[in-house]
Amino acid sequence: MSSADRYRAAGVDLDAADAAKQRIAAAVAGTQTALSRGSVGGFGGMLRLPSIEDGTLVLSTDGVGTKVLVAIRAGRHDTVGEDLVNHCVNDILVHGATPLAFLDYLAVADVTTETIAALVEGIARGCRAHDMALAGGETAQLPDLYHPGHYDLAGTIVGIVAEQDALHGDRVRVGDVLVGFESSGLHTNGYSLARQIVFDDLGLGIDDLVDDLGTTVADALLRVHRSYASCLRPVLSRLHAMAHITGGGIEGNLTRSLPSGCGARVDTACWEVPTIFRYLQSAGGVEEREMYRVFNMGVGMIGVVSADDVDAVRASGDQHGVPSWVMGDVVSGEGVTVE
Repeated sequence: MSSADRYRAAGVDLDAADAAKQRIAAAVAGTQTALSRGSVGGFGGMLRLPSIEDGTLVLSTDGVGTKVLVAIRAGRHDTVGEDLVNHCVNDILVHGATPLAFLDYLAVADVTTETIAALVEGIARGCRAHDMALAGGETAQLPDLYHPGHYDLAGTIVGIVAEQDALHGDRVRVGDVLVGFESSGLHTNGYSLARQIVFDDLGLGIDDLVDDLGTTVADALLRVHRSYASCLRPVLSRLHAMAHITGGGIEGNLTRSLPSGCGARVDTACWEVPTIFRYLQSAGGVEEREMYRVFNMGVGMIGVVSADDVDAVRASGDQHGVPSWVMGDVVSGEGVTVE
């Protein structure tokens, strides 16, 4: 038995890895920007920093959690790559940053070349949508760590903002208004609970049609995490702070964007919670407070603005097809009250 055969028997197929690399290289090459330097396939990605006075790098690392298990059930792998990029873009958008480059990490076990290529092509599509280079990444074959056919996906984003334009929350004042922007679904959080309700409690299959939702399980759970870059970048100068509503819900994330001495009051009667959340709540017997701690409940991003700027900020959302609403205000004190 050759050394390649021994390695294949141990769970790592070098030939399949080489085939995947060719597809990945093509996807990466398609994301190169005017700032890209070096060659595709190097040991490190290279990028020229743009000329920005007092430029400050903003970095974030995240994943898509157990949403990948839904993608595996559905055999649909390109959307979670786009989810990953959009999630990370939103995280640095909160600080006013423009994305420059992205790095992905993919850990797999006995996963086909087609699956790996689809994952990276989804990431590349997300990068192109934000004029951001996919500067590099890693695909690790870990047969003894993951179940066969399973994978995990994570990414790191690098962005930049002029320090004078950076959002730190220090501009927030009592009396500011909270503007909520509609999510496209569950985004990338709460999937451990959602999967338990859908697959274990209800016994549904991935391709089953859910009448209450008017769509299949796969389509409902794999809706791509919305990016808010296009609708909020034009009005960044009007925003005092933003909160990306991910794990921890509205309360857990909005708190991170408020300075000492400022709290917030959220009125949940200001928007209609999307059907999928009420469906999961009813089917799983989940208490209201837990729903708001686990899921975004239809609010993907919150902008904190002065009362004078509410109309302009909401108009930008409308222009880019993202519905919004006034959902509360900033009050004196600490913490976030969701009523």
